[in-house]
Amino acid sequence: MGQVFRPGANTFARFSIFGGLVVVAVVVWALLEFNRSDYVTLAHVAREQPVPFSHRHHVGELGLDCRYCHTTVERSSYANIPPTQICMNCHSQIWSDSPTLEPVRSSYRTGKSLAWTKVHDLPDFVYFNHSIHVAKGIGCATCHGRVDRMNLTYQNASLQMEWCLACHRHPERNVRPRSEVFDMTWKAPPGDPDLGARLVKQYRIESRDDCSTCHR
Repeated sequence: MGQVFRPGANTFARFSIFGGLVVVAVVVWALLEFNRSDYVTLAHVAREQPVPFSHRHHVGELGLDCRYCHTTVERSSYANIPPTQICMNCHSQIWSDSPTLEPVRSSYRTGKSLAWTKVHDLPDFVYFNHSIHVAKGIGCATCHGRVDRMNLTYQNASLQMEWCLACHRHPERNVRPRSEVFDMTWKAPPGDPDLGARLVKQYRIESRDDCSTCHR
């Protein structure tokens, strides 16, 4: 019986198998990168709101402290969306006739809350507690980004599990003095590289990455 395959067929078969494995690896890598992309996570995409509230103006320019509006962030798992009354503390006197702020005035008159769109919206199966992170020295900007530079608020990070685990496994990279938690401009002093490790020990921070920490 004559030879069916030429001698080069073995080489072709080897390259075909290797090429197939490379294609599969590239496809898997591309899918993983796509899953991390802003298109999927909606990071860096400004959300439409009933009023175009500017953190850049209120925080960056006017210097409002985060806690003036988000009053429960230090004692509750949920950083509350400010009630209309907090807005009207200023806007009953400032820009009181602005058409842009009519939804705020209407909310105040009727007692009906504004329908704000939540920006950092975690899945229902994820448990997150703002107060414990604040108490352990994790700054607002660590998770929310430099909101003092945002004209319209957007999600700064992916909020995916790998992002959370990166901090939980190495908290010394993000912890800061508790007095600086609400300071958007704070940076770790370059002359003190061990500050994070000292604060982890001082605040008794545990590198918890077990499932039950976030999934309860």
